Amino acid sequence: MSTASAQTGEATGYATQNGGTTGGAGGQTVRATTGTEIHQALCNRASTSTPVIIEVEGTIDHGNTSKVSGDSCDTADDVIELKRISNVTIVGTGGGAVFDQLGIHIRESSNIVIQNVTVRNVKKSGSPTSNGGDAIGMESGVRNVWVDHVTLEASGGESEGYDGLFDMKNNTQYVTLSHSILRNSGRGGLVGSSESDRSNGYVTYHHNQFENLDSRAPLLRGGVGHMYNNHYAGIEKSGINSRAGARAKVENNYFQDSKDVLGTFYTDERGTWEVGGNIFDNVTWSSEDEENYPAGPDPRSTTSVSIPYSYELDDAGCVPGVLDQIAGAGKGNRVSDGNCEAEEPTDPEPTDPDPTDPDPTDPDPTDPDPTDPPDGTNLSLGAGADGSGKASGTSYGNVVDGDMGTYWSPDGSTGRVSVKWDSNATVSAINIREAAGAEGNIGSWRVVDHDTGAVLATGSGAGAITFDPTTLRKIDFVITGSNGTPRVAEFETYAP
Repeated sequence: MSTASAQTGEATGYATQNGGTTGGAGGQTVRATTGTEIHQALCNRASTSTPVIIEVEGTIDHGNTSKVSGDSCDTADDVIELKRISNVTIVGTGGGAVFDQLGIHIRESSNIVIQNVTVRNVKKSGSPTSNGGDAIGMESGVRNVWVDHVTLEASGGESEGYDGLFDMKNNTQYVTLSHSILRNSGRGGLVGSSESDRSNGYVTYHHNQFENLDSRAPLLRGGVGHMYNNHYAGIEKSGINSRAGARAKVENNYFQDSKDVLGTFYTDERGTWEVGGNIFDNVTWSSEDEENYPAGPDPRSTTSVSIPYSYELDDAGCVPGVLDQIAGAGKGNRVSDGNCEAEEPTDPEPTDPDPTDPDPTDPDPTDPDPTDPPDGTNLSLGAGADGSGKASGTSYGNVVDGDMGTYWSPDGSTGRVSVKWDSNATVSAINIREAAGAEGNIGSWRVVDHDTGAVLATGSGAGAITFDPTTLRKIDFVITGSNGTPRVAEFETYAP
């Protein structure tokens, strides 16, 4: 075990909202070569929210996946079960990770990252069955999931025993699927299991390949979806199916050799869409009828969708070529961000220091001391404070009293403390000062605009943190990982 992570990059899209998605960042790293070992890694944690990074190598199948019991898990045989837990990363490493005929089920959980794995041939009928036939399925109050650089595939449709590759239902929100491949299945994925299941949404699909699918790329019911820079090829029946009041923003995608790639299909409960920058290459369109409302042959916007996060668009014309280099498992987690070229991940493998650096542990001598406070007046003095559960004998107000002898401590290894004002304040920097004797205990964190859920900064360790000037009434410092019991003596805030 170690605190190093094989995960590279940061979450994108809607997974950055609602406090952000960091998975097990800051937690221990555990190796697993069987499904049972994955369950053991979940069950061996101190609590259901203790961060953990599970590095998976090899083939995970029915023969090596059994239920494991413990206070920090709720697992089952014949499925990877992420149930009633949080702060977990599952990442393929080494020679690769393949979940063969075995699905990943996320239920009543939050802050989950799945990266660089292949899930194939999961069945709902026939033998063996797993996860209702979904490669990755989410349901029942799931929040903040980032699935990145995965390959999800089947070997046929429902008549062959397969269901969806990437399904969300029953109040699942703030999900991103990025740099992935969905192929060779009757159903790509749905958001909402019926016309009445409209509590799902805020889902981003970007830089994915949808290949050789009958339909559901995705089927979006009642939620908001953002689809950009995807390549759709060989869609036989319908692609993006916006229905039951759903709203889809569809931009800079490449649709090729497919039918009815956008519209409302198989229902008279219509959805809407905003389109721009897409390419339709050999796309055919059916005629409109009482349960069939294709967007083409001349797709026009029927709504306007506001996106709360920043992103950069590749030109649609380059999407097929660049996705061949970056999409799916085993592609080195390479990305493209608006320049139509494959790029290496922005953060190097933390266990691989640069061999040309004589001492990679030394900070850049030009960097300021991270404990130096920003210039200006500490706006926290006289402000209010609150947060998540606090340890006995501590107070939220201790972080805004200007006294280094008092502190707030979470009730556990992670938690949130916030500074708030009666009217808007503009903040561009904070300084987190740890109490004496607890220096270095704070591990990973994120800074969040409490009212909008926008993540202003992420990182690890206490000290000065800067970000773009933001006007808000409440700012959160969320500790997602620690090396000991965190003790925040002062949460200072500063104007630009």
